[in-house]
Amino acid sequence: MTTHLQELLESNRLWAKKMEARSPGFFTGLLQQQAPQYLWIGCADSRVPANELVDLLPGELFVHRNVANVVVHSDLNCLSVIQFATDVLQVKHIIVVGHSNCGGVMAALTDRRIGLADNWIRHVQDVRNRHQPWLDTLDESQRVNALCELNVVEQALNVCQTTIVQDAWQRGQALVVHGWVYGLHNGLIDDLTMTVAGSDDVAGAYERALAAVRERHEGAKVR
Repeated sequence: MTTHLQELLESNRLWAKKMEARSPGFFTGLLQQQAPQYLWIGCADSRVPANELVDLLPGELFVHRNVANVVVHSDLNCLSVIQFATDVLQVKHIIVVGHSNCGGVMAALTDRRIGLADNWIRHVQDVRNRHQPWLDTLDESQRVNALCELNVVEQALNVCQTTIVQDAWQRGQALVVHGWVYGLHNGLIDDLTMTVAGSDDVAGAYERALAAVRERHEGAKVR
């Protein structure tokens, strides 16, 4: 183990040189006010690098990450990011992105104790409990990814219910909330059809997204 992380500093210098060679003036351009169109709320998992997955450059994606991509109405960190993105940056899309085989979701599903994070993962356990009767009908091997998808739908619902997003919609601001899941096994993102463009769309989109999750996993169970 190195002490000064020189290899990362060298990698940074090489990356900056490559970026500048590809797009001269790139970094001086970043000194201007950022104007991303998207807020990504994702998992802190190191295998899910937001910008790279959708091939966007620095400055094009506003990002908030935490364990298991949770949106809690009492989490001032997440709410501050949503408020800044919505009111100041005027993003057009808020995307909640989970991923397959999420460690936090696995812990929530199996009641595995991991430490202080147990209190955070409690929110995912609430999702599990809400959908437990249906999860119990699935093969054990399917339950983690099914809960990953359910968690995305529920957290996207939480985004829709924040005062920030509700106020934006009420004043006519164009803002769409999405729920996506990333497959670690294939590198692809799937749209969970939790797509909401206004207060009147929330309930219908939520029910459609839940139905789509159930259909997908029940179909896999049959096969």
